[in-house]
Amino acid sequence: MFGTRTAAGDADFDGRVSVVREGATLAVGRDIDAPPERTARALRDTRRWLDWSPSVSGVESTDRFVETGTTGRVRVVGAWIPFRVTGATRLRWDWVVAGIPATGHRVDRYSEDPDRCRAVIEVPLIAAPYVPVCRRALDRFAALVEGE
Repeated sequence: MFGTRTAAGDADFDGRVSVVREGATLAVGRDIDAPPERTARALRDTRRWLDWSPSVSGVESTDRFVETGTTGRVRVVGAWIPFRVTGATRLRWDWVVAGIPATGHRVDRYSEDPDRCRAVIEVPLIAAPYVPVCRRALDRFAALVEGE
């Protein structure tokens, strides 16, 4: 389901997972019943990517928790592909995979509830067919983080 943003910036969605167009990307988001910092730490943990990402079957990384400049490779569809994290903060990171700008990852806070947040994977419009994989990934990610 594709939504739009309201004037207040809230996503228009139905259910826990939504897809919202944000400029040149589709933001696939899911509510997480866990604090933002814990959620973001799990999202940045390369050792946990295999637990929630349906497209990644292996990871080798210079850092366990991605930061700007982290490099490594991911195994996707049986092939090892190099990656480099181009920017990272506590609640956000972006990367280039095989030299191509790929998905962005972020955690949005809910100001009224410090024990909940929204995990978001930003997909370039050209990669829109990848959205269902991101939905599945976020459901798996939520189960992982909420189960801690």
